[in-house]
Amino acid sequence: MSQLFDPLTLRSIRLKNRVFVSPMCQYSCGADGLALSWHLVNLGRYAVGGAALVFTEATAVAAVGRITPNDLGLWSDAHADALRPIVAFLKSQGAVPGVQLAHAGRKASTAAPWNGGGKVALSDGGWTPVAPSAVAFSPTYPEPVALDASGIAAVVHDFVAAAKRARAVGFEVIEIHAAHGYLLHQFLSPLSNQRDDAWGGDFERRAKLTLDVASAVREVWPAELPLFVRISSTDWVEGGWDLPQSIRLAQGLRERGVDLVDCSSGGNVLGAKIPLGPGYQVPFAKAVRQEAGVATGAVGLITEPKQADDIVASGSADAVLLARELMRDPNWALHAARALGVDVPWPVQHERAKPA
Repeated sequence: MSQLFDPLTLRSIRLKNRVFVSPMCQYSCGADGLALSWHLVNLGRYAVGGAALVFTEATAVAAVGRITPNDLGLWSDAHADALRPIVAFLKSQGAVPGVQLAHAGRKASTAAPWNGGGKVALSDGGWTPVAPSAVAFSPTYPEPVALDASGIAAVVHDFVAAAKRARAVGFEVIEIHAAHGYLLHQFLSPLSNQRDDAWGGDFERRAKLTLDVASAVREVWPAELPLFVRISSTDWVEGGWDLPQSIRLAQGLRERGVDLVDCSSGGNVLGAKIPLGPGYQVPFAKAVRQEAGVATGAVGLITEPKQADDIVASGSADAVLLARELMRDPNWALHAARALGVDVPWPVQHERAKPA
C-alpha cells in the first residue's frame, strides 16, 4: 500500500497527501515585488494537479532582502492584497497554501538567471545588500554591508511583520528560509559569518538569529498552524556548516515550536562539490528526523512515484518536496497516484481526462 498518499496532520492542518510543492523562484514580478497573473497561474496549476501543499517562491520580507529586483515580496499590505486571490484559489482546489519567507542577505541585488545573473548596479535599480560580514558571495556579486545590532533586530521584525500579513491573507503554513546561502544560512555558516559578537563565533551565536526568527514568528503565527524551516544540511565544504550542526539546530527549532524541517543543502559556497544524484539529500532528512525528533521534508532530484513513496514508507521523511519535476508535469501528484494504484479525485473540470 502506498504511503505517499496517506494524509499528514500537522497541528490543525490536514494535508491530503505527502506531495509538497517546493518554493521555486520565478523572478517575474515588477520592480515593486507584487504578485502578478503569472503567479496565480503558475501556483494554481500545481493545486489543480493534486499537490497537498503549495509554497510560494522565496518571498522577501524586506525590499533589501530580494534576490533580484523582480522577486516576490510581502513587506507591505499591497503585497498581501496581491497574494490574496492566489491563496483563495489554492484553497478552492483542496491545496494548503504556504509561503516561504526569505531574506537574500549578501546574495541580493542580482539579475535574474536569464539576464546573466551577477550584481545589479545602483544606477540600474540595484541596492547595497546586508550580511553577517562584509564578504561578497563571489567576485561578480555586490559587496554587502555587515549588519549591526539594530539591523539584526530589524530583520527579526521584518520576518514577524511578513508572518502577520501572511496570516491576514489566509496562508496556512509558513516556511522560514534558512538555506541556500541566503541571510539566515549566512549567519549559520562559519564560512560566511566572521563576526566575533553575539551573532558569530561558536555554534550558539551563529545559530542565534535563525532561532530568534523562528521564536518570534512562532509567537505571532497561530498556535493551530504549522511552521516549517528550510535548512541547508551541509555547505559541502570542509570547515563549513554540516549535518551534525543541522541536527543540533533542528533540535532547537523543534523546541521553539517548529513542526517540520525541510532538508536541502548547499548554496553558500561558490564551487562546492555536490554529489548530485537521485534523492541525494534524503539521508539528511532521515538523520534530522531520527536524531532531532522532528518531522522532515526531503527535497532534491525526487522524480519517480515509487522513489517518493519509498522515502515516506521507509521513514526517511514525512513528505517529499518537488520542484523541477513539477515544472515538467504539474499533474505529477495525480499521475503518481495512478502509478501507485491509489484512486484520488481529479478536478471535476478534468474528470473526463482521468484514466480509467
